[in-house]
Amino acid sequence: MRTKIMKWINGSFEAVLAIPLLGGALVISLSWTPLLVMLILHIIALVFSVQDNKKKAGPILGIVTSCVAWIPGVGFVMHVITAIFNMVEAAKDETVSKEI
Repeated sequence: MRTKIMKWINGSFEAVLAIPLLGGALVISLSWTPLLVMLILHIIALVFSVQDNKKKAGPILGIVTSCVAWIPGVGFVMHVITAIFNMVEAAKDETVSKEI
């Protein structure tokens, strides 16, 4: 449940950061602090995903996004993709099977 909640939170924040002009203005006005905060939240979500045996693509993509989102244009696209991945994973909330 905690993984699902973190993915919904991260997806929602990423969606806000993906809003043209608003997201960029928010990040720049706060000296890129939102990217650092999102990096921390995505790392927490990744740890929860590993512990709960859930899909990890959303949090991993979020970590990458937090590292490259300072690039204009790239940041917008990455925030949109990351928001979608996190929200879809949260909605499905499936356990990853460990078949060999």
